[in-house]
Amino acid sequence: MSNAKNLPDSSGERDEHVAGAPPASSSQKRVALFAGAYNHIADGVALTLNNLVDYLERQDVPVCVFAPTVEDPALDHAGTLVPVPSVPFPGRSEYRCSLGLTPSVRKELEAFGPTLIQVSTPDFLGLRALHFGRSADIPVAGTYHTHFASYLKYYNLDLLEPVVWSYLRHFYRQCDHVYVPTTAMMDILRKQDIEDGLRLWQRGIDVDQFNPTHRCASWRRAHGIEEDEIVVAFVSRLVWEKGLDTYAEVIERLEHQDVSHRSLIVGDGPAREELEARLPNTIFTGFLRGEELSRAYASSDVFLFPSDTETFGKVTLEAMASGLPTVCADAAGSRDLVQE
Repeated sequence: MSNAKNLPDSSGERDEHVAGAPPASSSQKRVALFAGAYNHIADGVALTLNNLVDYLERQDVPVCVFAPTVEDPALDHAGTLVPVPSVPFPGRSEYRCSLGLTPSVRKELEAFGPTLIQVSTPDFLGLRALHFGRSADIPVAGTYHTHFASYLKYYNLDLLEPVVWSYLRHFYRQCDHVYVPTTAMMDILRKQDIEDGLRLWQRGIDVDQFNPTHRCASWRRAHGIEEDEIVVAFVSRLVWEKGLDTYAEVIERLEHQDVSHRSLIVGDGPAREELEARLPNTIFTGFLRGEELSRAYASSDVFLFPSDTETFGKVTLEAMASGLPTVCADAAGSRDLVQE
């Protein structure tokens, strides 16, 4: 068990019939969060969940996270993490396939005694957590972080879309509530007959961290940016389903037309090597956080984010708060943020 603190003790008598039921004498909320990614990869979902856990614990709500991890995780996670056995995803080893609720993991879950189960990924682990909640009469909240059906075309798996939606209907219809980040994504789910219990869970950002005041001339000079160059920024995990091919095409067109600009890519991922070869004049910073990320945003001039797979697109909000005009794909995750 990995942690910032020890697992809170449960108190009171347990249900005689269902192991893992919440303590009968306790009215305190206790949240068991199940995730496909929490600290082993630095993507938008993991960052959102860590922010959520940090917030809940500051409200004195005990949280226990069940998720895969690795020996050298990308993030210093918030809260208590119970590692779940997992294997690398075939062909994409940075992602992990959970092996479900093993006896040891289930024992940790029962000892924690949750009053609410939140499932952020509809994978095998999430399905087992859902079944656990149903059998123990514990409310289950699902969150729709990832628009899985939109990823299929990037892997030439379009024919599987009906199968994916069939499974998602089976999964989310069993949840008491399903939290969705945008109204546009809620409309998509309703069209797929996932409509009962939908709740809007929009995201916020720290407007002190993401603010035009962080613009820094010395930062631009340090990266070799001329005063008259327009910096076209992209911030995300570097995977092709984030619209990297479209971003590269735009930059190549600007170069062909001799437009004075510099392209800036903040983030890391399996597509980086190929992208660096394709865009040799681009500034690649790798993964940034804190003040470094604030300066990178605010010191740019335009934010280009052509991803059509987003359910929200938090980076779009961060760029807008940093004072950047933002150009996004006309897709569900961006329509609630960029309307023109």
